[in-house]
Parts: sequence; C-alpha cells; structure tokens
Amino acid sequence: MAAELTAHQLIAEHRPTLDQALEAIRTRAYWSPHPEHPKAYGEHGSLDMAAGKAAFDALLGTRLDLGQPGTDDWVGGEVSPYGIELGVEYPHADVDVLLPAMRAGQKAWRDAGAEIRAVVCLEILKRISDRTHEFAHAVMHTSGQAFMMAFQAGGPHAQDRGLEAVAYAYVEQVRTPDTAEWTKPQGKRDPLALTKQFTPVPRGIGLVIGCNTFPTWNGYPGLFASLATGNAVLVKPHPRAVLPLALTVQVARDVLGEAGFDPNLVALAAERPGEGIAKTLATRPEIRIIDYTGSTAFGDWLEANARQAQVYTEKAGVNTVLVESAGDYKGMLSNLAFSLSLYSGQMCTTPQNLLIPRDGIRTDEGPKTFDEVVSDLARAVDGLLGDDARANALLGAIVNPDVKERLEAAAGLGEVALASREIANPEFPGAVVRTPVVVKLDGAKPDDEAAYMSECFGPVSFAVAVDSAADAVELLRRTIREKGAMTVGAYTSDEEVEQAVREVCLEEAAQLSLNLVGGVYVNQTAAFSDFHGSGGNPAANSALCDGAFVANRFRVVEVRREA
Repeated sequence: MAAELTAHQLIAEHRPTLDQALEAIRTRAYWSPHPEHPKAYGEHGSLDMAAGKAAFDALLGTRLDLGQPGTDDWVGGEVSPYGIELGVEYPHADVDVLLPAMRAGQKAWRDAGAEIRAVVCLEILKRISDRTHEFAHAVMHTSGQAFMMAFQAGGPHAQDRGLEAVAYAYVEQVRTPDTAEWTKPQGKRDPLALTKQFTPVPRGIGLVIGCNTFPTWNGYPGLFASLATGNAVLVKPHPRAVLPLALTVQVARDVLGEAGFDPNLVALAAERPGEGIAKTLATRPEIRIIDYTGSTAFGDWLEANARQAQVYTEKAGVNTVLVESAGDYKGMLSNLAFSLSLYSGQMCTTPQNLLIPRDGIRTDEGPKTFDEVVSDLARAVDGLLGDDARANALLGAIVNPDVKERLEAAAGLGEVALASREIANPEFPGAVVRTPVVVKLDGAKPDDEAAYMSECFGPVSFAVAVDSAADAVELLRRTIREKGAMTVGAYTSDEEVEQAVREVCLEEAAQLSLNLVGGVYVNQTAAFSDFHGSGGNPAANSALCDGAFVANRFRVVEVRREA
C-alpha cells in the first residue's frame, strides 16, 4: 500500500506534542493534550457527542473485520454490565499463520528509528482521541463504568498513559547515540580508530493481555511501550471487554498502513468462550514481551512459566488507609467516601482496609471514638449516594457475578457498619448496581485477619480496629510486604506517625498519599506525574510509567568497523 502519511508530515504534526510529553515526564508538572470534558470535542462530525453514540450504536450486531491473516473463525458474545448484548463479532486467529505475519513487518519498523515510531504512535493516539465519545461507550458497555468515568478514564486518561509510555520509550532509545567515532591513543604508534553504529532492536512480539475493568487505561501503556520500541504487538482482550481494544487495533492497523508500514505489526487475538488462549500465547517462543493486568494467581503463573518473555504484571494487592488523626475531619470523610464509592470500588487502587485505633482519633472537631469514625464514614457514603441518579453516575455497574458474590459474602465477615443497597438504573434496567459495604473487624482476632489480609475486589471495605498508631504502622508494613499494595493513604497530624508511615512506604516500595481532603483521591493517578504502582511490592512488578517499564523491551546492537 502506498504511504499516505509521510515521515515529514508526521514529524511536523506530532513532534511538538512529543517534546511537551518529554518535558512533562522530566518536570512531573500537570500536562495533558487530551481534554477531560466531553464538550471539548466539538459539536459536529466525528468529535460530536451524538455522533460518538451513533458510531457505537452502529457497531452493535456487526462483524469487525480487521483484515488480519490467519482468520479461521468469528467469535463474540459480549454482554454489557448494563444488560445490553453487544453482538459484535471479531476475527479468531490461527496463531501459526498470524504470528509469522506479524514478525514480517518488524524489520522495516525497526529500521524506521525511534522518532518515526514515536510519531506514528502519536498519530494512532490522535485518531483514537478524535473518537473518544465512541470509545467511551465501548468502555462503558464492557467495563460497567458510568459514562463520565468511561469517557475520562477510558478516553483522555488512557490516551495520556499511552503517550507517556511513548515518551519514556523514546528517551530510553535515544540515550545511546546512533553513531560514534572511537579513537584510542597508542603512544608512538597510530591510534586505534573505529566507527561504531548503535541500533535499538526489538525483542520480538509483545502480548498485551487485557483486563475487564480498564481495557484501555491498563492496555495502552504496554501496547504503546512495545510498539514504540520496535516490537509488533498482539492484543488479547478480556473476553468480556473486547470492543475497546479491537477498535484500538483497527485504528493502529489503519495508521501503520497509511504510514507505509505493515498493518500486521498490531493484531487482535479474540477467543472462543472458555478457550483460555492466554496461557497458550504466553508460552509461544515468538512472544518475547507480556503485559498483564489481573489476578495475582495468573500473574504469578505468567512470571513462573513465560520464561522466554519479559513479563510486566499488575496484579492484586490489599490497599490500606491508616487513620490516626484528622485536621479536617469532614474533608477526610468526604474524600474517603468518594474513594470507596467510585466505580463500585472496582479499581486496583481502591482502599480496602481502614486501620483505626480502637481508642479513637483526634480531630478538629474533638476526639472521635472508633465507632464514631466508622459511623460517620458510613453516613458520608450514604450522603454521597443518597440520590439514585448521582449514585448511578458514581457507581456504574457491577462488572461481573464474581464481584457481586464477594460483596454479598462480605456482610457475613463481621459487624456491618454500612449495608450495601441495590439501586435501580432507569436507563438500563438490566444493570446490577450496589452501594459499598463497610464491615468492622478486629485487628487482633485471627479469624478477622483472614478476611482483611485477603484482597476483596469490589465495593467492600473493612474498618479494622488496632491497638495503637504504632500497631497500625506495623500492620501496614506487613500488609504491603505480604500482600502488596497499589496505593496507601494516611491521615495524621502527628509528625512522628507521618514519618513512620512514610518510612514504611519507602522501605516496602508503596505509593503514599497523605491527608487528602480535596478533589484528589487515593485511587486516582495522573499520567506524566504520578507513578501507578511501584514494581517493588507483590501488587505489581512494574510501574506505569518509568524507564524500567520500557528499557527492556529492546536491546541495543552495535556494529563496529575500522575507521
């Protein structure tokens, strides 16, 4: 196919954005090229809200033909957590045909160089951004996120994380010069002189194993990190959340073809019901990089068995908030209530355990007992979710039956401080919507420990009574060390307690948020500034994004000759 996008055009359009991204990851200041508000995307054409919804509706019940080699069947079966059958069919691949076809395009992609790869990736992201409304509906109806969250987290925030990965990939590749003139003096003899050429070369095919809850936000960092470093990428979506990543693959293939590269550098691996192809793909010799978000059990399996690949995992952890004292008690309660409620707690960053001294805490409203703190938090959640329309906009829908089962079982683990209630969604009667449950547990009881030391993914939180702030700090340490944590929060006005918590998080490599009372929440991170996970505790072996996330996706090969 003749190139429709020249290197000059791509560099002229996207190099300024790349440079801004490079500056953002250097300074860690706020920056995003992708607007968060739906109205920023225009009133007409493909950017329009109505046009985006119409484009999504037009996909329902259709066959998404990506033109991939090796298609031997058509598969589908996604049902929205809001009760809609999507009815979209996707190509099922004969990987013995598809994988060799993917490898065929890597030479030209490798030889294009880091800058061209980066600006092609930015063109892919721009076209996805142009269709953000369409993608938002796709994310909403596969993940169960409410529309505004699907729009922001599945759209601009995901695109930011993809761009961030491209920026880190570019930095690491250009760290070594393309060429060098090397001269070593030899005293009275002629010096030794060599010309050296250094080329970043891809590891092989990258495999992205998508998750159900955040298909784009968690999928884009690995996809774009591998693609920008010269690797072909095979995307294996979660069976319940295929559409957002299938659309992503479609856009990527279009852009690669128009830029004169092989579209098969990016391909989709959808699966039949119950087929479980992730294990088969993960151990193929062609697969040299794996990005995975999901359960600890499968993440551990990948790390142990996909020995031929560089494996990047974001697994599960037990996120903890330590509450020792509060300088803004109402602000703390409001902030925590939102954090527990957002997307029905179906985030790998949602707090699960709230460690509170059994003798109570100091606040700007006077001393509060353990029971008062928990009751006040329950009232804050009730107040936040008291209006059903507001509740639906915050909670979204329960993503799958497993989460619903855990939620219902949690009430039997201890004294219920806040009972979960069912909320009807008038627009989507088939949606399963539940408010969070908060259960009181005793940190000194072995039976209770079995509950709070296990991850309970979903809208379930445990208020754990501890003997003292020092005991809370030690329990925090043990939790991170044994179970891992994507996030840690702490509320304290005591400098010694703050320093102790900070030291634990530094030693155990956990990301810490202190005394959040405003519009920033412990379960949210900003691309270009915040690190998502650390790679230093059992919750994840990598961080989104840092140099370590991209640097081992390629190697530098040297060719030297006599000058």
